[in-house]
Amino acid sequence: MKGKIATEYVFQEMDSFTNGFEKPAERTKPWGTAHAVLCAKDVVKEPFAVINADDFYGQNAFENAALFLEEECDEKTYAIVGYDLLSTLSEHGTVNRGVCGLDSNGALATITERINIARKDGKILCDDGLEPKELSVDTRVSMNFWCFDVSFFSYTQKLFKEFLKEYGKELKSEFFIPIVADQFIKEGGTVEIVPTTSLWFGVTYKEDAPFVEKSLNTLIENKEYPSNLWA
Repeated sequence: MKGKIATEYVFQEMDSFTNGFEKPAERTKPWGTAHAVLCAKDVVKEPFAVINADDFYGQNAFENAALFLEEECDEKTYAIVGYDLLSTLSEHGTVNRGVCGLDSNGALATITERINIARKDGKILCDDGLEPKELSVDTRVSMNFWCFDVSFFSYTQKLFKEFLKEYGKELKSEFFIPIVADQFIKEGGTVEIVPTTSLWFGVTYKEDAPFVEKSLNTLIENKEYPSNLWA
């Protein structure tokens, strides 16, 4: 990316932002995704997006997220890009997805992690013991594409301190972004759901790779992307 995009690197160290908290000696697992974002506190100074590095989100998703960050994002209003569940399933096995529950204004009310989701006999079913067992085809899901104001850092730092006090001695406890978003909503904040027409691609199973490769090549053939992004 040198000469093309300004890049800063930060590292999720186990003792970052723990304020002297003594972790269990046996713990090797990082503190989770919200802590990972918190580690960027000293280099991010404006509204920002968070994505998974190994997922393909699509041009429209980035355009809509950028518009939200430029025009709507503030200390009381964050967002998540919501994808249609149907377009995030795999033909080669079950998937886990964060299912978005909406409030009366269409904003995010809850995110429920549903596991073992698959399409069977024309229905989308969850084999996880939770209700509803069948999900609607127009269900919105989180693919971890978030939009935050810089106030997210101080807010997350406060919640991380509370998390360590309650769960820090557990060897595999993790401080996830939805934990922060859920508490933010409970305290009166708003998390908008930014719609997108983009298709999400990801390699959940190795058998997914040919489909992802074909999909990317189709986008290039349709002139949505150049064959070389950096030419």
